Amino acid sequence: MAHKHERTGARRAAAQVLYSASIRGVSASELLESNLMDCLEAPLSDYSLKLIEGVEGNASQIDAIITDAAKNWTLDRMPVMDVVITRIALFEMLYVDDVPVSVSINEAVELAKRFGGEDDSPKFVNGMLGSVARHMEVEEATVAADAPVVVPAS
Repeated sequence: MAHKHERTGARRAAAQVLYSASIRGVSASELLESNLMDCLEAPLSDYSLKLIEGVEGNASQIDAIITDAAKNWTLDRMPVMDVVITRIALFEMLYVDDVPVSVSINEAVELAKRFGGEDDSPKFVNGMLGSVARHMEVEEATVAADAPVVVPAS
């Protein structure tokens, strides 16, 4: 149970850093190096840093997925915190094998309830991530169906 709470806090801290960096127009790495994040409740955990670095390192792919899933919306029209929360969840869904997709989505929705930019933030985040999750399931099923059948040698 402690592991769950540690990761929940790590996601919250990562969201705060990524949000602060976004509104200041700097990278999260620059923000952390300049020690401007003295408002954090605790030092950043390894998992927080993994999320921050992962979101920044895969930003173009993650943002392309968000843009594709957001029918008739551009990133700059979305509340900044909603985008940050969605980016964190997508990073986990795509690159963190030990976090189930459903956990990433649930944690993102909880963050959106707490920090979201609009009243509809939890619905928006859930809808975006649910759409991506369904697309991922279809892709996985297609890959599995196309996999060659291996017949064991007798």
